[in-house]
Amino acid sequence: MSNWDDEPELAGYEPTSGPPLRSRRLVITMRVVVIVGILCLVLPQVITTATVASSTAQEACLAWVRYEVPQATGASATFELFGANGMGWQCYTVGAFGGDKHVASLGLIPVSPKLSRVPTTNS
Repeated sequence: MSNWDDEPELAGYEPTSGPPLRSRRLVITMRVVVIVGILCLVLPQVITTATVASSTAQEACLAWVRYEVPQATGASATFELFGANGMGWQCYTVGAFGGDKHVASLGLIPVSPKLSRVPTTNS
């Protein structure tokens, strides 16, 4: 047993003495590598989420247009910050009589609509 106040490894150590442990160039390089690594982890998830949301919005919009405006030739789903019912996916008809028209607001996270069947008359 010894009567030292500090550990022997730290005896005489002054935190401000001597040059820094890492050079400025090494610190900047490490920061850039960490930022690029985080982007490589996050960016694929963001791209996948945007792709899935876009395809889901397009399919939901197509179902809405077939239900609401059957004479339209197509459907278009776009993401709008200031849409008809606020921020989110908006559904429009394409090629309908009278021009393109807003059909439905699909929200921030589009889902397939649950539409009731329209009764058809057999003639």
